[in-house]
Amino acid sequence: MNLLDIIKENARKQPKRIVLPEGEEERTLKAADEVLKHGYAKIILIGNPSKIQSLAGQSGLGHIGKAKIADPQNFEKSDEYSDLMVQLRSHKGVTKDKALELLKDPLYLGTLMIKSGDADGEVAGAMNATGDVLRPAFQYVKTLPGISVVSGAFIMILPDKNFGEDGMLIFADCAVHPDPDGRQLAEIAVATAHTARSIGKIEPRIAMLSFSTKGSAQHELVDKVVQATQIAKEMDPSLQIDGELQVDAALVEAIGAKKAPGSSIAGKANTLVFPSLDAGNIGYKLVQRLANAEAIGPILQGMAAPINDLSRGCSVEDIINMIAITANQASK
Repeated sequence: MNLLDIIKENARKQPKRIVLPEGEEERTLKAADEVLKHGYAKIILIGNPSKIQSLAGQSGLGHIGKAKIADPQNFEKSDEYSDLMVQLRSHKGVTKDKALELLKDPLYLGTLMIKSGDADGEVAGAMNATGDVLRPAFQYVKTLPGISVVSGAFIMILPDKNFGEDGMLIFADCAVHPDPDGRQLAEIAVATAHTARSIGKIEPRIAMLSFSTKGSAQHELVDKVVQATQIAKEMDPSLQIDGELQVDAALVEAIGAKKAPGSSIAGKANTLVFPSLDAGNIGYKLVQRLANAEAIGPILQGMAAPINDLSRGCSVEDIINMIAITANQASK
């Protein structure tokens, strides 16, 4: 059983309420139908009920009837949700009327469902930009206690089983934060550890990556990684983490033993935290293309509730996988 099969099986065991704000989008509907068919999650679709039912009928989707459909133009809890929005954001100029208008936007409605406890997680982005998906989440769901930055992790499945955890590695941040400072980089490491445990089902051995290993180079960019490693240890003393490490020292045991003798992580890392989005995004795409690795993600981490963003070029299978991943996140 591969990792995605395990993730789906775990989702089936504890079905969570996943809201899909793009309920009128064709790929999203097809994915929802498959998820409902296999019981990976309980689905809430946001959109016009008549249009959703018509589209489902045209595509021969036989399981959409199991979904709850929320009409943003006529939602029964709009009054309750708008009061909550005013309570949380009146200092930002949110009035009752403005809140009621915002709730007609499916992305805001989905976020408020999570904040109100009526949904456990959200998947969107098949037809909306990342900024539009995340804006309501930042405003109302916010980040986990002690975490100020949202980041994006990829689970990389390599054909070569000699690396990481039998060929599996977690990479972050590859999707969100361009240039984290030392504190933010530490928070990314702590959040990635949680992703490794909850989604990858592994105990993370984290390498904080740099172009230097243990003082082999002197630069303020190296200092940032050293600082981040120390802060991460203070945030979570249970973490198995070391840095700064070059990527070969992190992954290859013989090189790790030579460059960082005595390190419990060098040569054994299964979780790589990159020093910048430049490095992380380039790194995961190089491994994906040149090593023929499967890249699962991005998995958004650091939010107080699981909210995941899709690529607008995503496939039906991508959406199914992300719903299952979000359900796993919501189970922790």
